[in-house]
Amino acid sequence: MSVENGPVVMTRGGAVRGVLENGVQAFRGIPYARPPVGPNRLRPPRPAEPWAGVRDAARFGPTAPQPAFPLPEGLGGFYPAVPGDDYLNLNVWSRDLGAARQPVMVWIHGGGTDGGSSVPYDGSRFARDGVVFVSVNYRLGAEGFLDLGDGVANLGLLDQLAALEWVRENIAAFGGDPDAVTLFGESSGAMFIGALLAMPAARGLFGRAILQSGAGNLVQTPETAQFVGRLLAAELGVPPERDAIAAVPRERVLDAQTAVMARLAHRPDPRRWNGEPGARVTAWQPVAGDADLPAPPIELIRSGVGNDIDVLVGTNAEEGRLSLVPFGGLDAISHGDLVTAMELYGLPVEDAVRAYRAANRDAAPGDLLALLQRDWWYRVPAYRLAEARANAPAPTFFYEFAWRSPLYDGLLGACHFLEVPFVFDLLDSPLFQQLTGAEPPRGLAETMHARWVGFATHGDPGWPRYDLTRRPVMRFDTHSAVVSDPSPAERTIWDGVY
Repeated sequence: MSVENGPVVMTRGGAVRGVLENGVQAFRGIPYARPPVGPNRLRPPRPAEPWAGVRDAARFGPTAPQPAFPLPEGLGGFYPAVPGDDYLNLNVWSRDLGAARQPVMVWIHGGGTDGGSSVPYDGSRFARDGVVFVSVNYRLGAEGFLDLGDGVANLGLLDQLAALEWVRENIAAFGGDPDAVTLFGESSGAMFIGALLAMPAARGLFGRAILQSGAGNLVQTPETAQFVGRLLAAELGVPPERDAIAAVPRERVLDAQTAVMARLAHRPDPRRWNGEPGARVTAWQPVAGDADLPAPPIELIRSGVGNDIDVLVGTNAEEGRLSLVPFGGLDAISHGDLVTAMELYGLPVEDAVRAYRAANRDAAPGDLLALLQRDWWYRVPAYRLAEARANAPAPTFFYEFAWRSPLYDGLLGACHFLEVPFVFDLLDSPLFQQLTGAEPPRGLAETMHARWVGFATHGDPGWPRYDLTRRPVMRFDTHSAVVSDPSPAERTIWDGVY
């Protein structure tokens, strides 16, 4: 990989030199804000300092600090760590630089609000197909979502806004159209996008949004967030004050963060931080109720906020299997565990068991818990988002990813995250083949990738917009087709509950 002769682009901060890879120009590790250390730690992002000369942008920049995530044998490489303080950075792939005015897609990675990075996501196939692809790193965990009642919260969301502002100011030099930006993400990344849809400061920064397995439902009240913040301070042995916590070394904060999550795991409360069998605690979440995000996103969206933004939203058919199958938890779930989860969710237990059993007659308790987690975390919030926007001027499109992975003796199924390599057209990646197997259906990747590009380009993925009568859903599988209101009994059991 030769850097000396790589393409050079002038940004507002200075010149960056990327690399030419298979006909696509890639620029990695470009800072969009100052390193969040020293006086900038636990504070809103500030624009990056300009630099002299040409900055090397051939390699990924540092990734956000995060706890270690032990993964089972056969699953690795999804949480790569690049050390360094300058981790508020982004990456750009483009086929044509200059005045090409190509549509832009900005990827917000997932990872449960306290993990993940932009590194695993190669944007070259989007660039190949005429899209300028941007991926973003942002603050995670306590560094990104600590609330101490001092008027500062949602720093991770503010980082994402700062990256979008960088895109607006700089993307034309990379061949992108700043007036044709689609924001897309998966899991917590999609949930952040749901929040950004509702944030006043995000107006005008993107015109379309794709939410894969997340719909803005992952938010906390200020009271809950500040309770978690006090737990962190107590674990660190410092006052619950921003400067006191900012003075603690990063590794100690990560250790304390892990301890707080373990402590909360003994207090199951899915409406605050989850915790039912087989699910992670999510202590660090966006805070709904401050100046940046004045109410829960769904409430703001129901009031009409963001109704001029085209939306594509959906889930996978068996989301919860990723947190159960690889870790050996599927068979450990008992009927009592299933009932406990339903009670924690607030469902009428007998009716819920009947509804899920009717469509899944041979399912074991673990199978049903995976479906229950799918609906609590992902599908029901996606329905609520689509329902809230059913009469909006801008359309909403709904999908379901139903192709089942053959791995783990076929038990992995259409699990969480499995759609990502199909959307990115990266079925040849050894990293993603840990989930798809060696021979996933190539045609399905071509179809999904093309639909995502079409939506970003024209605002139309190629199937009917969602409405409250037919409720059309595009189901992606080896043979993809539109279905009307799939699993209505499972959908309606949540009415009045969530």
